[in-house]
Amino acid sequence: MDEKYLIDHWTKLRTQIISSQMAPALVLIGVFVTAAFGKFDTASDAAKYLTLGVAAVTGILATISQYAAVREGEALLTDLGKIGNLSALGQKIALSRGLVSLSVIGIVNFGIAIFALTTWAVLA
Repeated sequence: MDEKYLIDHWTKLRTQIISSQMAPALVLIGVFVTAAFGKFDTASDAAKYLTLGVAAVTGILATISQYAAVREGEALLTDLGKIGNLSALGQKIALSRGLVSLSVIGIVNFGIAIFALTTWAVLA
């Protein structure tokens, strides 16, 4: 594997992480709009639990996808760092492993926080 291949693959992994946030964002927009109009106040318990279930499953699947991409990204960054004579871009990307690892903490913690807020918005 050469630098160009690894940088191209890195770009694909970053795009995958960003794209996997779209479905949960759309679900949360739907929940937010429904809650903002007070529709959960008169909704049945079944509808509320279905909403929470869909939000949870969507978020969990997105988190798994993001986590897998991050793990692959970490391995890619290790491989990139082993290549000699990297370009300036290659060097910066190879040095970003700490930020990539930190993003996992954000993905998990923010996911839990958003689900807690979603639960509060639906059941309150």
